[in-house]
Amino acid sequence: MTAKNPGAQASPKTNHDLIYQLEDTPAFGPAFFAALQHVLASFIGIITPTLIVGGVLGLGSEVPYLVSMALVVSGVGTFIQARRIGPIGSGLLCVQGTSFAFLSTILSVGFIVKNAGGGPDEILATIFGVCFLAAFVEVFLSRFIHRLGRVITPVVTGTVITIIGLSLIKVGMTDLAGGFGAKDFGSLENLGLGGLVLATIIIMNRFKNPMIRLSAVIVGLLVGFCVAWTLGRVDFSGLSDLPLLTIPQPFKYGFSFDIAAFVSLAVIYVVTAIETTGDLTANSIVSSQPVKGPIYLNRIKSGVLADGFNSAMAASLNSLPMTTFSQNNGVIQLTGVASRRVAYYIAGILALLGLFPYIGGILQQMPKPVLGGATLIMFGTVATAGVKILAQCDLNRRNMLIVAVSIGLGLGVAAVPEVLQALPKTLQNIIGSPVSIGAFSAIILSLFLPDESAQHADEDLPEEQPATDVSLSRTTDTQQATRADTLGNSTSAKPLGGIAS
Repeated sequence: MTAKNPGAQASPKTNHDLIYQLEDTPAFGPAFFAALQHVLASFIGIITPTLIVGGVLGLGSEVPYLVSMALVVSGVGTFIQARRIGPIGSGLLCVQGTSFAFLSTILSVGFIVKNAGGGPDEILATIFGVCFLAAFVEVFLSRFIHRLGRVITPVVTGTVITIIGLSLIKVGMTDLAGGFGAKDFGSLENLGLGGLVLATIIIMNRFKNPMIRLSAVIVGLLVGFCVAWTLGRVDFSGLSDLPLLTIPQPFKYGFSFDIAAFVSLAVIYVVTAIETTGDLTANSIVSSQPVKGPIYLNRIKSGVLADGFNSAMAASLNSLPMTTFSQNNGVIQLTGVASRRVAYYIAGILALLGLFPYIGGILQQMPKPVLGGATLIMFGTVATAGVKILAQCDLNRRNMLIVAVSIGLGLGVAAVPEVLQALPKTLQNIIGSPVSIGAFSAIILSLFLPDESAQHADEDLPEEQPATDVSLSRTTDTQQATRADTLGNSTSAKPLGGIAS
């Protein structure tokens, strides 16, 4: 990203609605209250991927520990992102949490190990080992993230995010009906519980009050959980076996590696790096920070570097990959508090919650239909987010071909997995995930199909302005800010705390 005046900073107009600017130090009361709202907006997004992986792969007694680790690493990651330790961290009020973007691929990896006869330890050793090494792909990419926009275009990003959401909807619907292998699968009681959660979230999202919308998922789950409890579907007897405190143990389950799983996850890390760029740009906008120039570019590089570093840390501490949450940008707008020091309180709350395994134990008792009622709408939101990104692109013949082929291959493999049975096992494992084959297809087609509109745009540039002087995704500044605001506030591949915030 080149500017005529390297020292110039382009920033949005001063946000007079902000009570506390980025470098302000609010008193304990306002800071804690703002932090609590961020935690409420992101809590479900942090723990849900772990609950899904634990339930689908049958990890059983390991789930409380995994949930605790998800909260602990989210707290540590949030602190690093906001505090900025050396070159790591954007220095913004960003919440780091478990990413839904990796969920489909991680489940595929888990099933590969499980079908080969591996138990929970072997499954988790492979998942965390591969996630740890693949995270360094994002660390590497962070150094030239400003040039990736020429490869990972909005068409590619939107397509991949759409596939992620669509491929996960089956998981949400299966849980709503009772879960894999449930004896009462599809019973009226299961459908009623899931429908109740779904209806509660929809109703709360129709309120005008932003805080009500932000808490819609949490309230929906609480309502469903309480009803399930009255129906005798919640059993807390096993909580007495849990330890009082959880102590993080690096690579508790061992370390294993699979090249096919590595390749599949590496692609998702590339897409996540671009998505994080949009979230950080949106955060800069709502925090009245520059969105162009050396300060902005350095902030983006450091923020994506923190994403990769935190994902590696998460894997080493037995948690799933991390990413910058987007829903918290809406909380900044809601509270008027952009001070990055609030993130220290958020980090402390999350880490403290994670030290007590009882929280994970209680959440593990959440009936599948209750969780499915919430995740169904979350995954649908992810798919809709991808569609919204695509709607902002120029869907000419080339781009429509990329979208059509990629989604067709992704959903085709998901619906008919035996279509790949003649391929070598390693290749099956690489492209057997709908997200992997869809992402590979979108990236390859984007690289090799000539983009005539982009060529014409380059020809129209003034002679004194080099072709490299374009924004991250080859858009104008206004288009970039619009896309970033969209990604950051409502169309990211991360589930929204209030769906329609």
